[in-house]
Amino acid sequence: MLDLLSRALRTCPERPALLGTTRTGAVRTRATCGDLAALADRYAAALHTRGIGRGSTVGVAVRPGPRALAVMLAVHRLGARVAVLDPGAGPDVLRARLALARPDAVLADAAAQAVAGWARPFARRARLALPDLAELGPVATVGPRLPGCAPALDADVRAVILPRPVDEDGDAVIVFTSGTTAHPRAVVHTRSSVAAGMAAVAGLVRPEAGRPVLGGTFFVLVPSLASGAPVALPSRSPRVLARQLGRLDAQATYLTPPQLRLALAQGARFTGRVWTGSAPASAGLLTRVKQAGAEEAWGVYALTELFPAAAVEQAEKAAFTGEGDLVGAPLPGVLAETDASGELLLGGPAARDRYLGEDPDPWVSTGDRARLDGGRIVLEGRHKDMVLRHAENIYPGLYEPALHVPGAELALLVGVPAGDGDERLVAVVQPGPGADRDALRAALAAPLERMGSARPDAVLLADIPLSGRSLKPDRAATARLATARLATGRLGTARLADGRVAGGRRR
Repeated sequence: MLDLLSRALRTCPERPALLGTTRTGAVRTRATCGDLAALADRYAAALHTRGIGRGSTVGVAVRPGPRALAVMLAVHRLGARVAVLDPGAGPDVLRARLALARPDAVLADAAAQAVAGWARPFARRARLALPDLAELGPVATVGPRLPGCAPALDADVRAVILPRPVDEDGDAVIVFTSGTTAHPRAVVHTRSSVAAGMAAVAGLVRPEAGRPVLGGTFFVLVPSLASGAPVALPSRSPRVLARQLGRLDAQATYLTPPQLRLALAQGARFTGRVWTGSAPASAGLLTRVKQAGAEEAWGVYALTELFPAAAVEQAEKAAFTGEGDLVGAPLPGVLAETDASGELLLGGPAARDRYLGEDPDPWVSTGDRARLDGGRIVLEGRHKDMVLRHAENIYPGLYEPALHVPGAELALLVGVPAGDGDERLVAVVQPGPGADRDALRAALAAPLERMGSARPDAVLLADIPLSGRSLKPDRAATARLATARLATGRLGTARLADGRVAGGRRR
């Protein structure tokens, strides 16, 4: 797919490739196909002069946009691999990740270097010396430089004869997902697994040439541009994003659930088909998107280890009445099964090859409990999120979808210490904008009653903390919030499921 994109960029150099937006929502061309092709060639030449080629690793901390895409194309052409770096992760975490990936060079834009001010040795072109580790590669700036930034990546490019593009499989990208500073964990995708994932996206979204697509992820950019569809990068301002959606007339839109909720709160209207993932998407959220004009609204189930794995449209999800969260049938080529403990295992051509430093494994352990219902995947909660109450294992994901009643924007079930080694189960429900809290509590009564032995000890109406780049609901922070509210007597809207004030023992 990346090779196809490289050819497509050169076939129609004047065609708009990446679209930006003004604060009024007006659409403008940020880069043409020719601009991207020329930029990728410059970066490839600059990296080649630095000795980057097959087997090399390039650390990249560049915001999504033309330069980030050009860097990916350049590294791919040379047969090297990209290690995706997050400068906001903090010095200890990032140093541990750099030590594991051992990049031969680090590319960072000015914003990343400003965020990572603790890493100012980068700006002096000094090699990064870490405790008990060999020296790592020097840093170069991608894009405009600010005072104190490292030298520009392509500052010294002369007439460089590039080698033929590498046309063989090998490592393509390293993405860090979790792990401590002592044991960071990194997903390694090969060129073939990335290609399979992007082909799956292309088959799912079916982008048409000439019609814009809205989205900022690599898996949106490449298939869309390779199909001849210009891509608009979504504004980070919800108000401007709503205007952007109104002006763009997109054939397809990919936004995370938090982005959708914020855009809807600004009165956004949608066109074409809308896709969302990276965090749970309820049937209620997908319904609101269709009510706001979308022809179709899809929830995508994906992992860093396998993107995308399954997808479900709003109508099918809304019609599902069983327990758990329906995320759809596995996409073509995706294999799904459950092990003896009920954990969902996934495999197929788009699955990651391995974790860095570990042996290849054809199966991805998702950490999700699930069941297969007529070939469709129904999630029942994360293994690590299990709450133990009265010697009973309760998996929140099995019941949380039922709590997304009208007026509820988010809902989590979390465990809080009961003081005797046991846990209490608390339902934390975030009201939507302008929701009537009394009406919301009344709407929750029926699903709470149906939860049987998993009925929560308390219901708390409060804003749910979010975390991470995708702004996923933060269970640990939510549990701390519930614990503090119950412990300090700041009950507010917290009540036991049977209506009594929290604090007494449940009979």
